[in-house]
This record gives sequence, structure tokens and C-alpha cells, in this order.
Amino acid sequence: MPIEVESKLLIVDDLPENLLALEALIRAPGRLVYRAGSAEAALALLLEHEFALAIVDVQMPGMNGFELAELMRGTERTRHIPIIFVSAAGREMNYAFQGYESGAVDFLHKPLDPHAVVSKVSVFVDLHQHRKALRHEMESLAAAHRKQEELVQQLQHTQRELERAVRMRDDFMSMVSHELRTPLNTLYLEAQLRQLHLSKGKLDSFAPEKLPTMIERDQRQIRNMVRLIDDMLDVTRLRRDALSIQTKPVDLASLAHAVVDNLRHQAEAAGSTITLEAPETLRGVWDEFRIEQVLTNLLTNALRYGGGKPVEMTVRLDGDQAVVSVRDQGIGISPEDHQRIFEQFERTDVSRKHAAGLGLGLYITHKIVSLHAGRIGVESTQGQGARFFVELPLQPPVATPDTGEITN
Repeated sequence: MPIEVESKLLIVDDLPENLLALEALIRAPGRLVYRAGSAEAALALLLEHEFALAIVDVQMPGMNGFELAELMRGTERTRHIPIIFVSAAGREMNYAFQGYESGAVDFLHKPLDPHAVVSKVSVFVDLHQHRKALRHEMESLAAAHRKQEELVQQLQHTQRELERAVRMRDDFMSMVSHELRTPLNTLYLEAQLRQLHLSKGKLDSFAPEKLPTMIERDQRQIRNMVRLIDDMLDVTRLRRDALSIQTKPVDLASLAHAVVDNLRHQAEAAGSTITLEAPETLRGVWDEFRIEQVLTNLLTNALRYGGGKPVEMTVRLDGDQAVVSVRDQGIGISPEDHQRIFEQFERTDVSRKHAAGLGLGLYITHKIVSLHAGRIGVESTQGQGARFFVELPLQPPVATPDTGEITN
């Protein structure tokens, strides 16, 4: 689409009547004519405007036209403005040669030929308009190119995100299949073994003193599957921002004791022990089920990666917040992995060698703590154990009505 370019013309002459006559000749739609009665006045206008053409009288008092041209050629802003000199002197004074040396594009002699003036001015105005239109087109093309580059970068970023999502989905399905297969295979083999014993009449395997151990093994495998399914459901809810918390008064110290008691058998199976240091009571307003989930995840991880060494949990009051700390003496975590382990499906290379898992526990824990307006962090180095800490305000802020994340 063609653009309309307004051309500014500068005429310089010390005689007002010459300025009026010249302006009358060159005035036309789309042109603005500026008059200057001296070279000094012309310089002031040149600093303010971009001109398509300057028509300059040679013989002026003070600074003459040639000197003005020399100044124009020495300034970046004005050096490209075409100059037409006008002179009433005879041709024998060789002003034309001096004018071209000063950078003029043409030279006119008085009395002026109106047709020649109009033609020459029209040529330079057309050139200026074409140059401006070309510059506009180049700027438009450059802007379009930049926008195209930005679009390509966005598409590449989106493609990388999609590829990452596909990899995460494939890894997730692979991990889920592996994690669920282990307890299912155990239960299946146990069932087959019991069926074989029954078929052969070996009822001593089902003696009353053996049943508690048998039931405990089954329950442990079932709990593992339930935990995996719950984790997957929680991740789905988190992706839909549908994981809400229902707060009520909770005694965190009592809850911590209950969680530790529930994990006694798991600790024994790992060859470890759990010690708890907590006040008699520590009351706050939290979602009891979700905070229990946080404590369980932290202790389970400590037992899993603690190398069979004792695990310590502390619960204490610090100002207007509760602080929970879980310390193990296991494989530890490199500082560069401290942030990454709280992302979904993220596990360190060392942790993968020690125990199976989906890499969801700490991700879910982090989200639950955030929903309580709290903070979770880790202090650890490779091979030196780890200390996870959780800070929970005693009274979480109430979420805005449209979030639905926190309700009292």
C-alpha cells in the first residue's frame, strides 16, 4: 500500500520578493515551503526539519550560499540534502563550477526560467518521495522479519515443550507400569503360592500365627499401589488447579507422632529408626490430611535414601509459624539438584540407582506446602545426608473467592 510522503522544501534568499516569487513557482500539494532570509536562518531551520531540497541564493550578505553549503556538507543530518544554487551573476564568473565543488546538484541563473525551476524541483521531490517510501518499506520488511523470527522462536519453544511433554508422558507411563507391576507381581505370586499350598493340602502355611505376617505383606503391597494411584490423581488435580485444601484446627505435634508410629514397620524393614522431637502440642490451622501427606512423604524419602541409618524429625514453633525438619544420613543431594527435585518426575541420577519411584512425592509435597502459604527447602551435599524443612504459617491466609484453593 503506497504511503503519502510530505516533502519539505527550503528556499534561501536575502530578498523577500525573490522568496515570494520562488515559493509561488514551486508550491504544490504535498509540499511545505520554508523561507529563510539568511544563511543563519537557514541553518536554524535545517536543525529542525528534514528537507527534500534546498534552493540557495549564492550572493547574500554575511554568510554566502557556498559557505552555507560547506556547513551543510559537514553535518551528518544535512549532508544528503540536494542543493540547487541560484545566482544573478554572469556565467563568466564561473559560479557554477564553484557551486558544484561545494556539493550542488544543479545551478540556476537569474532571471529564472519558471518551467526549468518547476521541472527540476519536481525531479528532486519525486526522488525524495521514492526514497522515503523505500525506507518505509525497508523498515516494514525489517519489522516483519523480526516478527517472523520471534514467531519461529515461539514455535521452536513450543515444539521443544511438546517434545518434552511427550517424553515425560512416555517416561511417566513407563514408570507407572514398572512401579505398579512390582506390587502386583508380588501379590500374584503370593496368591499362586497359597493356591498351590491349598491344592496340596499344606494348611500349615495358613496357621493362625502365620496369618498376621501374611496379611501385613499383602497390605504393604496394596498400600504401595494405593500410594502410586493417589500420587497420580494428585498430579492430575494439580494440573487442573483442582487440588483444594480444607483447613481446620490441627495439633501438628500429635499428627507427627501418629505419622511416625504408622511408619515404624517401614523403618524396621529398612533397618532404620525414626526419632521425633516435638512439643506437647503445636496447634495451627491446616488441612490435616494434606499435612499428614507432607510428613509421610518426607519420612518415606528419608527411609528410602537414608541407607538404613537413623532418621530424625523435629517439630517446633518459630514465631507465628511451625517448622518441621526431617534429617537423614543417606546419599545426599548435590546443590545443583536442590531446585530440580521439587519438579514433577524429576529425580537425581543417584536416587534412581538406590530406589524406584515416580518422582512425584516432593512435587506434590511442594504444592501442598505452597497452598498453605508455606515454604519447603533442602540442605544437603552429595554423600552427606539431607535435611528437608517445611515452614507453615499457623494461620494460612484465606484465598480469594475465585481461586478456591484455601477454605476455612
